[in-house]
Amino acid sequence: MIDKNSPIPIYHQIEEQIKAKIENGFLLPDDAIPSEREYAEKFGVSRMTVRQALNNLVNDGFLVRQKGRGTFVSKKKVEQKLQGLTSFTEDMQERGMKPSNKLVHFEIIPAIESVASQLDVPVHTPVYEVKRVRLADDIPMALETTYLPANLIKGLTDEIINRSLYQYIEGHLKLEIDQATQQLEASTARESESKLLEVEKGAPILLILRTSFLKDGTPYEFVRSAYRGDRYKFIHQMSRNSNQS
Repeated sequence: MIDKNSPIPIYHQIEEQIKAKIENGFLLPDDAIPSEREYAEKFGVSRMTVRQALNNLVNDGFLVRQKGRGTFVSKKKVEQKLQGLTSFTEDMQERGMKPSNKLVHFEIIPAIESVASQLDVPVHTPVYEVKRVRLADDIPMALETTYLPANLIKGLTDEIINRSLYQYIEGHLKLEIDQATQQLEASTARESESKLLEVEKGAPILLILRTSFLKDGTPYEFVRSAYRGDRYKFIHQMSRNSNQS
């Protein structure tokens, strides 16, 4: 099963064999995989070699470690296209999943410089700070911290926050949402994030910083979102400009 004379590293051969079992349905989401010791005995290699293969599969999102329980096959990742400005609630409903929120923190605070610059308001301007765990089918998907100018997005309550913020802004406040700019980067879960997202500290996350604008160009929202790397992936469709040489 393992060709020790191959130029392909042994750990990579092990990765490919486990990955093939997942992709071909021999290992299903939430299935526990054998221990490092069992794999080492099966393949006739060291546990360190097996550990490297499993670490790579965890980092690539095929496996997930659960503290005190073992290593399991990851559930299929939720795909989100980067085109279009939609809410988390709308994204999950479109995929037939039940969206929900767990409110962690909600209050009005004076805007610090980094937030004020994104919202184009003076430092210390009152802003709502809303921290929520976003869930789909009761599974934590993202930890989201949102800042909104209190003088623009008026009348927010925890009840409104636990529904759909976009629906409140457009339906109740009659403000027209237009566009957003966002920045994506790979990161790892801090201790506070790992507890709320139910992943290990240091687990891969997708970090997104987004500033959203109304039709008249007014920024109304600045969001920092930490998405679970084992449950979420983003897709961006690109086309070549035919006018370029």
